[in-house]
Amino acid sequence: MSFPDRVSSERIWARYWIETAWPVDVAAAVLAGEQSAGTFVRVAGETDELRAAHGAVVENIALLDTVGTPSLPCAGTPKGVTSWQRAHVEISWPLANMGTSLANLLATVAGNLFELKQFSGLRLLDVALPPAFLDRYQGPQFGVAGTRRLTGVDHRPLVGTIIKPSVGLTPQATADAVDKLAEGGIDFIKDDELQADGPHCPIAERTREVMQVINKHADRTGRKVMFAFNITGEIDEMLQRHDAVEAAGGTCVMVSLHSIGLPALAALRRHTRLAIHGHRNGWGLYSRSPFIGISYIAWQKFYRLAGVDHLHVNGLANKFCEPDESVIASARECAKPMFDVPGRGCEVMPVFASGQTVRQAPDTFAALGSTDLIFAAGGGIMAHPGGIAAGVRAIQQAWEAALTGTPLDAYAAQRHELREALGAFA
Repeated sequence: MSFPDRVSSERIWARYWIETAWPVDVAAAVLAGEQSAGTFVRVAGETDELRAAHGAVVENIALLDTVGTPSLPCAGTPKGVTSWQRAHVEISWPLANMGTSLANLLATVAGNLFELKQFSGLRLLDVALPPAFLDRYQGPQFGVAGTRRLTGVDHRPLVGTIIKPSVGLTPQATADAVDKLAEGGIDFIKDDELQADGPHCPIAERTREVMQVINKHADRTGRKVMFAFNITGEIDEMLQRHDAVEAAGGTCVMVSLHSIGLPALAALRRHTRLAIHGHRNGWGLYSRSPFIGISYIAWQKFYRLAGVDHLHVNGLANKFCEPDESVIASARECAKPMFDVPGRGCEVMPVFASGQTVRQAPDTFAALGSTDLIFAAGGGIMAHPGGIAAGVRAIQQAWEAALTGTPLDAYAAQRHELREALGAFA
């Protein structure tokens, strides 16, 4: 469900799913007041003029189902109430309340509202922002087209992987793995989110060793593997690490978005000349319960505007508890323009990961209907019985089958790497 055409350039809109024991219009008004000019009691200075200029407005209410018990604990219940109403509620705020600040926007649309006793369930489903935010934030620098240009990959998905084991490898051992991956024809490699600058694998040394290998293969093939170095840390550390990756000839850095936050990402984007790979570890905190949190549809818009180029969306039949339809909806959302401004819609490259093997390639292509994605298999490559290079080739062959509409078993008949992978990852 998209926002109505009357969303204006001077207002911010948010859509929520709510559950409440109060009349829905009363609960929605409480939310609007709490997140704008009001509080639990009228205060001095809260004039009618101020409320008219700065109060949030309940724009739409769509009633859904009712339930006989509250979904979350600690919610208030008016005397005599025996049912809880669910609804979709749309609320808007004047841009003048917070200006074009992502940090303060987040405090407005996803701040203290989750604790309000009027709600036994509340999720932020979506947001719509006026294009004035583009005057302050840059959005992705590379996105889909730039990532394809940097990797030299056209008209097919980027085949990628994650360095495994996640932690414990030395810089040299990491570089040895990269050597095998590059030999196998990999397009994209990333650090695990747990590996940033640990004492056993300092990022300065890891950058140096890995880029020596990547540059060697680039000289041989004319195409440079993209390695997303995990530079997550304090802002000054991230900028220094970015510069070291750039100086070594790297093309991408990675950050844990939940860990660094929006202001730090925006600061990195203002500084960077490299692609920014956004890892969403920690997002399950917002998403796992259907009764509270923030939808990925809303969450990812903040980080796209702040400047990320790639965003994780899990993967089909993945190792986490997210249904396939949610994964595909997230991936499609990454490709939808946020703004009706040519060239500045903030579209980014979705990253399919989390327990992916050769088996998910056909269904991923069929469901998404696009090749604009990074398909990252960690164990699905690194644990191939024929070795790392065979693991890369097996994923490539699985995607060749998907793109030609050939069943995997049939395509594997003459391709032993794919055949072995199908046996190993049943």
